[in-house]
Amino acid sequence: MNHEIVFSNARMITPDAVVRGSLHVRDGVIHELASSSAAPAGAIDLGGDYLLPGLIDIHTDNLERHLLPRQSAAWPVMAALISHDAQLATAGITTVLDSLCVGTDGGGVRDIAKVEEVIELLFNPTHRDLFRVNHLLHLRAELNNADLPSMFERLHRHPDLRLVSLMDHTPGQRQVPDVENFFKEEMRRTGRSREALELQLEAYRKAHDANHGPNRRHLLSLLGGRGIALASHDDTTLEHVEEAHAEGIAISEFPTTFVAARAARERGMQIVAGGPNLVLGRSHSGNVSVAELAKAGLVDVLSSDYAPSSLLHGAFLLHTKVGLPLPQAIATVTANPAKLVSLDDRGAISPGRRADLIRVRLVDEMPVVTTVWRDGLRVA
Repeated sequence: MNHEIVFSNARMITPDAVVRGSLHVRDGVIHELASSSAAPAGAIDLGGDYLLPGLIDIHTDNLERHLLPRQSAAWPVMAALISHDAQLATAGITTVLDSLCVGTDGGGVRDIAKVEEVIELLFNPTHRDLFRVNHLLHLRAELNNADLPSMFERLHRHPDLRLVSLMDHTPGQRQVPDVENFFKEEMRRTGRSREALELQLEAYRKAHDANHGPNRRHLLSLLGGRGIALASHDDTTLEHVEEAHAEGIAISEFPTTFVAARAARERGMQIVAGGPNLVLGRSHSGNVSVAELAKAGLVDVLSSDYAPSSLLHGAFLLHTKVGLPLPQAIATVTANPAKLVSLDDRGAISPGRRADLIRVRLVDEMPVVTTVWRDGLRVA
């Protein structure tokens, strides 16, 4: 291959420090970094801009927004994949775990046939060179669906599966603890009457009682010992965290309360939080503030959730607003998620790691991605 690239006059964010100097990349791998101010001949002068590892996003629903840009506008799948991929790349994301739902309500983009079509096209070897970003798979499993086991059986052996989230969206607990909010939002969104929604709520509760426990045990038995990361989703109470920890689940994903996040930390679990919460300064659904969690040392990983640009922006806010050292803040979107899903070849500016890199400039304190390299080759 013999492809070399040298960056000079860069502020490189390494695992331990911000280093002003140069970086030498050879054949898609970081070869050497130096703190010298000298600019080798042919080097790309970054003019003092930041050079970061490519961002790693382990939870994003962004693809769904490209598959269904309007409620009645189902987009062609391949076109949606290409535009989703391009948006991630320009946000500085070089590795993504596309979050696909199995067993959740939502029709259309969450129908199992549509999920399988997405997976078939996204991971088809003949399509790999069409994408700028390294795509991997994250399955989000709704435990209350009676058909979940048969759906999951069709997907869980996929070689690119890295993360499974166990979810329960029954109104009255976790993300929707107040059923009155459920009625209000659904009446606004669907125009259905309260009487009809009360019947729907009763059906949800019956499905929970019948299916949650058996489905949870079935999925854990399928995934046990396979090295696939497992997350408990929307933990709200001490009991939620204790159950997950007893089952060997190592990740608390989007804890909705301070109590749940603190319990997860006390049990040695990793905590994943949403970047949009940091950017907005609050949860859009009334959950605990991520800034509050971060100040208490209760955030290990940021994900973009539904807004790709929030990943980098959120990481810098952990530095400027929360007060984390910059290397520690950037690790929440690079080294930490890489470790969480066993991607040991990337996530840090360090010799031997993949040359997934992004050039970032601060504009009025907001980080702006100007250039992106994956495996040492420019992709945005």
